[in-house]
Amino acid sequence: MSTGPALDVNCDLGESFGNWRMGSDEEIMPLVSTANVACGFHAGDPVTLLRTVRLAKEHGLSVGAHPGLPDLLGFGRRRIDLSPEDAYAYTVYQVGAVQAALAAEGMELHHVKPHGSFMSMVMYEEATAQAVMSAVKNTCRSPMVYVTAPVRDTELEAAAEAHGVRVVQEVYPDLEYADDGSVIVQRRKHETDIEKAQDQLKRVLNDGEVLTVTGKRLSVQAESVCVHGDGPNALEVAQALLDVVGESGRRVSAVRH
Repeated sequence: MSTGPALDVNCDLGESFGNWRMGSDEEIMPLVSTANVACGFHAGDPVTLLRTVRLAKEHGLSVGAHPGLPDLLGFGRRRIDLSPEDAYAYTVYQVGAVQAALAAEGMELHHVKPHGSFMSMVMYEEATAQAVMSAVKNTCRSPMVYVTAPVRDTELEAAAEAHGVRVVQEVYPDLEYADDGSVIVQRRKHETDIEKAQDQLKRVLNDGEVLTVTGKRLSVQAESVCVHGDGPNALEVAQALLDVVGESGRRVSAVRH
C-alpha cells in the first residue's frame, strides 16, 4: 500500500429503484474511498438507501448525500424551475434522509454532492446556489460540498464562501469535457475507452489539466476523482484508473474535513 499523498476516489451509488437495478455497487465499493448516496429524488428508495449505507460501512467508506431534482424518469438530468425555498427544502429533505440512515448505523455525513441538473443549477444560478449552500451549512456539522472541476467564478463558489462551506473539486476521467469545462453527459451509456480515461487521469495528476474533446487543455485543481459504476465496462475502467493512482505514488483516502 502506498504511503504517498492521499487522493479521494468517489462514486455515485445507491441509484437502484425497487426491483430495477443500476450500477455495480457491491463490486465497486472496494475500489473507492467515498460514496455519494442517492436520496430518493432522482434515484434510490428507502430500502436501497439503507442497504447502500450499510455496504459503505462494511467497506469503510465515507458517505455523502447525493441530492437531485425530483425527476425519477429523467434521472435528475432535466432542468426544473425551482424557487429558492424549493431548493432549500429539497436539499434539507434529502440530506436528512441520508443523515438518518447514517445515524442508524453509527456514522456521520461526510459531504453533499448535488446530482445532474441540480449540480448545474447550484453552480450557475445565484438564488439556487445561496439556498443550497445555506441548507448544507444548516444541516451539516462540517459543511462540505463536492463539485465538478474546473470551478472558476461560479455562483457556487461565492455562496459557499458566504456560508462557510468547503468546496471539494472533483474530476471525471471516464467522461469527456467540453471546452467550457462542463462534462458531456452520456444519455445512453457506452463502453469507455480505458486507455483514454487513464491518459486523462495521468494528465490531471501530473499536469493539473484535463483535455477537452477539441484538444483544448483546461487547468484543474482536483482533490477527488469520480468513477462511475453504471457503464458496460465500469468495473474495468475503475480498476484501470485505480492502477494509475497507485502508479503515481498516491494512496486512496477520503478527503479530510
